[in-house]
Amino acid sequence: MAAKRSALTAAFDVLAGVTIAIGATALASLVLVLAWQVIGRYVLNDSPSWTEPVALTLMSVSALFGAAIAVRAESHFSFPTLVESSPPPVRAALRSLARLIAVLFGAALAWFGFFLMIDSWDTPMAGAPAPEGLSYAGLAFGGALIALFAFERLLTGPPAKPVHEGA
Repeated sequence: MAAKRSALTAAFDVLAGVTIAIGATALASLVLVLAWQVIGRYVLNDSPSWTEPVALTLMSVSALFGAAIAVRAESHFSFPTLVESSPPPVRAALRSLARLIAVLFGAALAWFGFFLMIDSWDTPMAGAPAPEGLSYAGLAFGGALIALFAFERLLTGPPAKPVHEGA
């Protein structure tokens, strides 16, 4: 069982690394897009139309992918005050309940995000040469990652490393 647990944890470690890389890239790209928007508006006096929808999409990806990593570290979608103030026998049940709520919430985000993404894929994004459905990619994939990482916590328990040491 320990070999399966470590193989599962290793697979989720890889997924977490990819999630962090995508989220960090989206955040860095967001900074560049917004910088270009400011330069276009105030220096060139010609604000590019594509920067706002692209910035919103990148913000969604970075926020929801970051939330997924925080769920994996158990620093998001948890009830620390309630858990820590409860008697020890109740703590495990409350932690499991918090993880289950995160699974359900992430699954709902993913379900509705994928629905919105597919439903609006044929509509062009206002101001950018991309499909409108792309703006829901962060919601869809971020929700799926939240559900997956919360499910991992249901199966494997708390993270091996403390939160301040990274995911």
